[in-house]
Amino acid sequence: MDRNDHLAAHRRPTATRPLLGLTILVVEDSRFACDAMRLLCLRSGARIRRADCLRSARRHLQVYRPSVVIVDLGLPDGSGAELISELAIACPRVDVLLGTSGDSFAEEVALAAGADGFLAKPISSVTGFQNAILSALPPERQPTGPRLVIDDPILPDPLAYRDDMAHAADVLDDRDDERSIRYVTQFLTGVARSAGDRALQSAAEDLADARRSGRPTQTSLARVAALVQDRLTDRLAM
Repeated sequence: MDRNDHLAAHRRPTATRPLLGLTILVVEDSRFACDAMRLLCLRSGARIRRADCLRSARRHLQVYRPSVVIVDLGLPDGSGAELISELAIACPRVDVLLGTSGDSFAEEVALAAGADGFLAKPISSVTGFQNAILSALPPERQPTGPRLVIDDPILPDPLAYRDDMAHAADVLDDRDDERSIRYVTQFLTGVARSAGDRALQSAAEDLADARRSGRPTQTSLARVAALVQDRLTDRLAM
């Protein structure tokens, strides 16, 4: 732990901020999803740190020991399940290890890798976020007494969504790299779902279907790339 983490560990949770004293490492490549996590942590009293890939997360964990680690399963340099498996058997083990994704099959993958629980995207409920963490804490770390929760909607910064579109556009520049296309398809499906961008979500899902079925992907890929550029050039589209 760093100096501030050590001080945070002695802060007592309250009825309105039940995660006070916890430091949460969020391993997440989407800035939009991470901003949602930031707001959830802010309302809950937890301190947040972020890593955007497996390499960054591993480097972080060599220096700091967070109380909670939340790992997105689809990362640019591999599957988050790899990191979950590593952390599940590490000694000492983090108190809470959660997986997160917007894919329907991802919860099973995360739990099989050793996660204590799972957060399905989009993550918008403060209560659900707190419950997922508190229920996985050791009994001696769980706060006692009632909790007062104001479950107002979580509204991440639209500029974070624009950052995600810029990231996707960079990846889409290399359309001959199969791994890059697989990654950006998954990335855009999840980000668009979290942001409620139905047009982009549908296009990304169509691209994923074409890839799975072995159909030509040029048309679907061009549609996805065009929608991403629309969102970069037209602020009203975000």
